[in-house]
Amino acid sequence: MEVFDIMKTEELKMITAWDKTFPKSEKVDHKKITFVNRYGITLAADMYTPRNAEGKLPAIAVSGPFGAVKEQCSGLYAQTMAERGFLTIAFDPSYTGESGGLPRYMASPDINTEDFMAAVDFLSVQDNVDADKIGIIGICGWGGMAINAAALDTRIKATVASTMYDMTRVNANGYFDSEDSEEARFAKKLAMSNLRTEEYKKGIYSRAGGCVPLPVPDDAPFFVKDYSEYYKGRCYHERSLNSNEGWNSIGCQSFMNQPILKYSNEIRSAVFIIHGEKAHSYYFGKDAYEAMIRDSKYAANKELLTIPDAVHTDLYDNLDVIPFNKMQKFFEENGVC
Repeated sequence: MEVFDIMKTEELKMITAWDKTFPKSEKVDHKKITFVNRYGITLAADMYTPRNAEGKLPAIAVSGPFGAVKEQCSGLYAQTMAERGFLTIAFDPSYTGESGGLPRYMASPDINTEDFMAAVDFLSVQDNVDADKIGIIGICGWGGMAINAAALDTRIKATVASTMYDMTRVNANGYFDSEDSEEARFAKKLAMSNLRTEEYKKGIYSRAGGCVPLPVPDDAPFFVKDYSEYYKGRCYHERSLNSNEGWNSIGCQSFMNQPILKYSNEIRSAVFIIHGEKAHSYYFGKDAYEAMIRDSKYAANKELLTIPDAVHTDLYDNLDVIPFNKMQKFFEENGVC
């Protein structure tokens, strides 16, 4: 019988200098680490450990937003939670950032859910982590992935989905479900199928484009301006897809036919969905919460927190809005302590 070394990782090229979009904390120790998922893709992550911590610690894996890198808000979340006593990692999903995977800039509901579970694999075997006290945080599109991982992985004790998207829904139905018809979906499938043929002939994938360059036109929707001010402005990063040329043009094709939250009402562990009242994406969080508690025996440990007046990217980097105190309390009350 052939035996495979599942721990064999690819040697990644990772930056050693501090290149985050947020200041480095003096309360935590930081280092780069790698781990491998079950598809053999090596993922790059930043590990944040409370300074002078001893013994086995509760741990949290963080990722997102969709098209961002760990040097942006997932790192901010991870570092802040480490300041509060958790060992944390913020990782780049497969095919993005400093993580491995070819071709670049592809996304997959399956592989990206696996990325979270692989992070739990890694944390579970660390000498300074209590394997029975592991939680996850998903931001934006990775909020939906985090809930999907929680529906699969019983090692996850508690899950936070912050300003979440359901990426399968938005790809299939368009924003605000404005393209929720068989005809609209067929038109998108036809365009992508034809593009696949053209690009395979050329031997190169095109990019779909990142956020709109600044200044954003006055007639653009507010959420477009909101994204651009974050990704192109205050938190630009050279490896971020949204800050630059975006995903591959066919990178999200499979999302159109793979709903990820089908059995969310069977999640037994605790889930905390956090969303801004004025976020364009609020309907994703609200509907995900309602689906999770509908006809569920496990509704008691599910919570939706609506933050008054907050918009989508307030929960990316606005420290006056992100409810870190409540997140800490949620994890501590649900076994990650």
